[in-house]
Amino acid sequence: MSEVSIINSNVFSLVLLPLLIFLARITDVTIGTLRIIFISRDLRTVAALAGFFEILIWLFAISQIMSNLTNVVNYVAYAGGFAVGNYIGITIERRIAFGYQIIRIITQRDATDLEKYLREANHIVTSVNAEGSRGPVKILFTVIKRKHLHGVVDSIKKFNPQAFYTVEDLRFVSETGIVSPVPPRRGFRFPSLRKGK
Repeated sequence: MSEVSIINSNVFSLVLLPLLIFLARITDVTIGTLRIIFISRDLRTVAALAGFFEILIWLFAISQIMSNLTNVVNYVAYAGGFAVGNYIGITIERRIAFGYQIIRIITQRDATDLEKYLREANHIVTSVNAEGSRGPVKILFTVIKRKHLHGVVDSIKKFNPQAFYTVEDLRFVSETGIVSPVPPRRGFRFPSLRKGK
């Protein structure tokens, strides 16, 4: 074997192959993270398609590991790709921000200004007078698109900074009473990847 071919072999096994494994793991784990989110949103068709490509890419990565068991650099690339893929998957999901959330706001202060602000921002708000451990409280319930979460939280901090609030993802939302209803699913459709859509 010539010196050039030995150098090329080392470059491939120590640099190029680990890089390919690293990129493959980033891709398949990112897709896998999104697939789990699609499942939780009942986007079955998108989740199935994502699962197909996730496993296809994973098979490439794991086959390269199994073919080169003595190359420790491949193990590091595999693990590193897994870690980075999780981070990127969650980041993409936050940018997509599709679906709905419910916010429960509990405040001992007068919530009139907050309630008025939320209604003027076209959020449906239900208010309930209740009794807390320290006396009377007002509970506000509102269902919002996930892209509006930061704006609503900012308004809570502005109008009632001491308010206690919780946020939960919703799997299904009835179209009745929602200003921007969830469109009915007909056939296959990718959620928008643009921020806030």
